[in-house]
Amino acid sequence: MHTRRIGPFEVSAIGLGCMNLSHAYGAPPSPEEGERVLLAALDAGETLFDTAALYGFGANEELVGRVLKPHRDRITLCSKGGMAGVKGEDGVVRRVIDGRPETLRRNCEDSLRRLGTDVIDLYYLHRWDKKVPIEDSVGALSRLVEEGKVRALGLSEVSAATVRRAHAVHPVAAVQTEYSLWTRNAEIAVLAACREIGAAFVAFSPLARAFLTGTLTEVGSLDAKDIRRPMPRFSPENYARNLQLLPAFEALAREAGCTPGQLALAWLLHQGSDIVPIPGTTSVAHLLENLAAADLALEASVLARAGALINQETVTGERYAAQSSQEVDTEVF
Repeated sequence: MHTRRIGPFEVSAIGLGCMNLSHAYGAPPSPEEGERVLLAALDAGETLFDTAALYGFGANEELVGRVLKPHRDRITLCSKGGMAGVKGEDGVVRRVIDGRPETLRRNCEDSLRRLGTDVIDLYYLHRWDKKVPIEDSVGALSRLVEEGKVRALGLSEVSAATVRRAHAVHPVAAVQTEYSLWTRNAEIAVLAACREIGAAFVAFSPLARAFLTGTLTEVGSLDAKDIRRPMPRFSPENYARNLQLLPAFEALAREAGCTPGQLALAWLLHQGSDIVPIPGTTSVAHLLENLAAADLALEASVLARAGALINQETVTGERYAAQSSQEVDTEVF
């Protein structure tokens, strides 16, 4: 397995986003199926595993912790706080963004317990709570580093200005944001800010939530709770337009001797040696397909054509609906 650097860690060039083993895209797989995917990733040489307090409201951390605890010394374990499930007075658990120092400490300690570990290698602020100065939130996380509960700090869904403000308080080892052929916001300023401070860039949803695999051919059958349903790009009208981009992209992948998903991951890997994609999957076959993308040696002309076919100018629809857009702190085209 090819490797890349995130702060003090040498990790597999492609990591595993564990979210959809417990959360987000309709009914999750059984714990047994999730265990098979995690162990297959480990066996295939993946060493970067990414989870969060939010995913399954703790269930994902419990799954990852239970399965990978015997292999703890072989992996770089990442989790996130500052956005978690909170039970209301009505007994319903809802997603809450809360970056207050006392909340971040509680989130981290809860994650350590669920993961069954004494230390989290890379701990992200999942969302910047704009009611709390970023300096206060990062200051609280830095104290977790001092106490040995966390080894390195990251940020998720933040702008270049926020990256620099946070880094002035404590070194930022990684910034995690959506990045793929169809989501290029990171190219505006965040990638440059990461390179300026020496942080790695961890790309989530590098396969555009299945769009770039060519396997999601219609959105009407998505589960009612699938997080893609309210996303503008996945509305029936917009998605029909976006599907028109795929035939040429699939033909390019065939010409290159790979699958569409592998072409998408190879394109991302070639944007810089500091970029680490973390595709998620519930399928062992798709897991192995994704990992094989790290071995591809594609012509620069093929990668350029891929980028010209699918980009912010050719894709229809915004990344997030209005409410979700207000919760992130990233530059937009």
